[in-house]
Amino acid sequence: MILDSKIPEGALAEKWDKHKFNVKLVNPANKRKYDIIVVGTGLAGASAAATLGELGYNVKAFCFQDSPRRAHSIAAQGGINAAKNYQNDGDSIFRLFYDTIKGGDYRAREANVYRLAQVSVDIIDQCVAQGVPFAREYGGLLANRSFGGAQVSRTFYARGQTGQQLLLGAYSALNRQVAYGKVKMYPRTEMLDLVMVDGKARGIVVRNLITGKIESHSAHAVVLATGGYGNVFFLSTNAMGSNATAAWRAHKKGALFANPCFTQIHPTCIPVSGDYQSKLTLMSESLRNDGRVWVPKTVELAQRLRKGEIRINDIKEEDRDYYLERKYPAFGNLVPRDVASRNAKLVCDEGRGVGASGLAVFLDFADAIKREGQPAIAAKYGNLFEMYAKITDENPYESPMRIYPAVHYTMGGLWVDYNLMTNIPGLYATGECNFSDHGANRLGASALMQGLADGYFVIPYTIGDYLAQTPYAKVSTDHPAFKEAEQNVKSITDRLLSIKGNRTVDDFHKALGQIMWDYCGMARNAEGLQFAKQEIRKLRDEFWQNVKVTGVNEELNQTLEKAHRVADFLELGELMVDDALNRNESCGGHFREEYQTPENEALRDDENYAYVAAWEYTGPGNQPILHKEELKFENVKLTQRSYK
Repeated sequence: MILDSKIPEGALAEKWDKHKFNVKLVNPANKRKYDIIVVGTGLAGASAAATLGELGYNVKAFCFQDSPRRAHSIAAQGGINAAKNYQNDGDSIFRLFYDTIKGGDYRAREANVYRLAQVSVDIIDQCVAQGVPFAREYGGLLANRSFGGAQVSRTFYARGQTGQQLLLGAYSALNRQVAYGKVKMYPRTEMLDLVMVDGKARGIVVRNLITGKIESHSAHAVVLATGGYGNVFFLSTNAMGSNATAAWRAHKKGALFANPCFTQIHPTCIPVSGDYQSKLTLMSESLRNDGRVWVPKTVELAQRLRKGEIRINDIKEEDRDYYLERKYPAFGNLVPRDVASRNAKLVCDEGRGVGASGLAVFLDFADAIKREGQPAIAAKYGNLFEMYAKITDENPYESPMRIYPAVHYTMGGLWVDYNLMTNIPGLYATGECNFSDHGANRLGASALMQGLADGYFVIPYTIGDYLAQTPYAKVSTDHPAFKEAEQNVKSITDRLLSIKGNRTVDDFHKALGQIMWDYCGMARNAEGLQFAKQEIRKLRDEFWQNVKVTGVNEELNQTLEKAHRVADFLELGELMVDDALNRNESCGGHFREEYQTPENEALRDDENYAYVAAWEYTGPGNQPILHKEELKFENVKLTQRSYK
């Protein structure tokens, strides 16, 4: 299989503009003849569905939540990047492009990343026009703050609720098209299979989560905007409903899955407090603008602190190790997430961690409060401080926050070309669902940017190019391909309900998550990954023999919903391990302990691994086939990342 990325010819800065001119267009009068399915209503899905509806297409939008506005994009806190250069601090489209390529450790496509930086400036205008209440300076101009991996302030924000406010903007645009009849919403509906006719994506099979009814929907093209797969680790910052089933079922129908081992560990999460937890809470990366990260300089001091023999304020300034500022003076506490996370793990492994478990570091605002005053800090981060206080019963204005890395975002996803189409004609993947823009590590505040860029400014152009070459004729849901897919879904459902084992779905999910975190988490090595692969296979075999799924299909059955999702996680987890085993280098969020510099930094192997690893499904239990898309760097020089 040859992977054609369809990157346009010409200078980097001109590719997208030329491509928009060269793509085929659909006559406005003909757009109403085409049906498009959009699965997912987060920022990528809601913006795509709204924009495609505005253009005149007939759109069906699906989400498993009870309302599109409950999509997980609402949980994003800190901001959205855009190369506006409002601060006049040297930012530009090319600098955002460069920071993103470098932050991703040179494992992303240049053309896609440059386009993302290019359209970022339009996203802010779009959102302001929708009424998104971005923070503003005293004179009324939009405010900016800094995020990790950048030395400029380019992050637009709405306190600590940026994702919520952006989603409300997209949700409003979506509802407008629903009211006009151009978009039909299907809430509480989950995609369980992709339908292909003559080798092209022509519809989906879904389960109504209220009634349990299996239904088919036909269209001329399908857009997946279903987010990432971080919940394979069980404990993550994702909502428990977030899952990978739609993307994984498409993968099993032939869509390639790219770079699955590239998982982002976020450095500023509230540490795990007990086995009862089902998810973790993220504290926004924006806090690293004013918060200083530190641990005691010695193991002895850390031990005394953990035992309660001394208090935090008893540790003198000269006995505190502000390790990020010490090791990375140029970027300090604003190093990229993978670097900050790895260093937090390092000091905790040395025995200098804080908190009862020793698996935490301090994020301290004392200096910022002393410098600016508590009201100024509260104006910037008030709701984040309130959230921390409610969860931990500690006042972050008076004592430092305790944070530790946790699974947050996945850079891998379905392989797509420059048009965001997978290798299956007519099947598109947008936002976190695809692999295309972040390489091996996503810069903070770039997830919202990518989701809206794909939905508002990319897919509306590129999907038209495909539809312009697609006949108007519709495929009936009575077609044998739909009936076969429906039967496939029913057989999996019947099998899950028939096992009647002794072990709950959540128990299997927790066990898988522990394996993934221990052996395919912040640090990996060949021996551990090989062990993980064996353990996942054992766990998957037991799942299909001993899982306990209560209830029946023809009703609201959340245990059955989870069982479908965990079954997919058990397969995806093994692919993630395979990908991590194959990549004998360290880059970004993929840190192989065998491949590191003397300073414990990631050691890339550009000669052998400067490629996208796109995996082909070959059947249950079979070894997947690796396809490679070689990455070419013509505008940036491949160098060892340095934030010092």
